[in-house]
Amino acid sequence: MPRNRKIRGIFFVMAYIQGQARDQTSLFPVSLEDLIPEDHLVRVIDAFVAKLDLIRLGFDKAVPKSTRRPSYDPADQLKL
Repeated sequence: MPRNRKIRGIFFVMAYIQGQARDQTSLFPVSLEDLIPEDHLVRVIDAFVAKLDLIRLGFDKAVPKSTRRPSYDPADQLKL
């Protein structure tokens, strides 16, 4: 599901490549949320990036390459 961003009262749907939801099971019977302990550092990083105002930090413009493939979501890249 695309993430929505709000700029001056207007919602824009960003055209980023979306990953799978963490709570969604896949071919394997375990979800990603089940694999990461509650006190793992990755959860702190996830919460920190979720609180950032990425538009204010300049991550509001995605320029497609010549292949016209959408960009990866900047929030996902920051988490890496």
